Amino acid sequence: MDGAAVEPPPRTSPARWNRILGFPPDARLLIVNCDDFGMDRGVNAAVIESVEEGIASSCSLMTVCPEAPHAVRLLRRRPGIPFGVHLTLVCETPHRPWGPLSAKEKVSSLLDPAGNFFEPTPAGRATLLGRARPDEVEAEFRAQIDAVVRTGLTPTHLDFHCLADGGRDDILDVTVELAAEYGLAVRVWLEPGRRAMRRRGLPVVDHDFLDSFSLATEDKADLYGRLLHALPAGLSEWAVHPGGDREAQALDRRVRRTDHAFLTSPGAREAVARAGVTVIDYRALQRVWAADTAPCGSARAHPHAGPGAPRGPKAP
Repeated sequence: MDGAAVEPPPRTSPARWNRILGFPPDARLLIVNCDDFGMDRGVNAAVIESVEEGIASSCSLMTVCPEAPHAVRLLRRRPGIPFGVHLTLVCETPHRPWGPLSAKEKVSSLLDPAGNFFEPTPAGRATLLGRARPDEVEAEFRAQIDAVVRTGLTPTHLDFHCLADGGRDDILDVTVELAAEYGLAVRVWLEPGRRAMRRRGLPVVDHDFLDSFSLATEDKADLYGRLLHALPAGLSEWAVHPGGDREAQALDRRVRRTDHAFLTSPGAREAVARAGVTVIDYRALQRVWAADTAPCGSARAHPHAGPGAPRGPKAP
């Protein structure tokens, strides 16, 4: 031992973080967030139905996608729907490529030789993460956030499309800085990032993050029901992907159809009620993140940061 002080580990008790979020210490909290809003009109319709008629509590808007303007119109008609910005640096639809909102010459490190985003294949992600400049990532993320802000809509959080915690520590750092500037929370779910956020007093998920693309599509309703029954106390999050018919690979269609079918089913509402789970959205986290990261002397107003925003099960 060299006598140096050892930093104590951050307190990770779910009870502590539940209290910070304004819920009882033994509450079983679940964010059910619909990713990929704006990808196409089938996804847009399924996301809105999953939030308004189903158990989903929020969604994440991809501002670079072809049907983002349609998604924005849907949100403007429904100001009560909480949503985040699905920060996007990759494109999985080469037949209908997405590119940056920034001028291409200003974010060239993010683009393939054709001037589009890389595909989210292992090779594509590795190439992107091996060359992306942090200043260009910040410029593009800021452009995607500002595209929402200019519409007059107020997001609750930032999250990432196909890049867990941004894919690199410095990209996550850039995103957390942007969140502080705009008064938002960030979805952080890999353990190194979670530890770093907790040291700063910022709430993140307590348990393993669930991406619905990791689940089997057979008997999905039963699987979701079992997951709800086994949900532990503390905060969990499911990233779900409801959608309809679209030009996509068969697996993509099956995931989206089965997610949509479960989320909007009476069985989903019954399973939430039976399990005693409280479905919430990012407004509860946003209040804490905005208070803890706002510049000294500043006070931000958050139209969506109303009462703890729990969403209990809807009546069948």
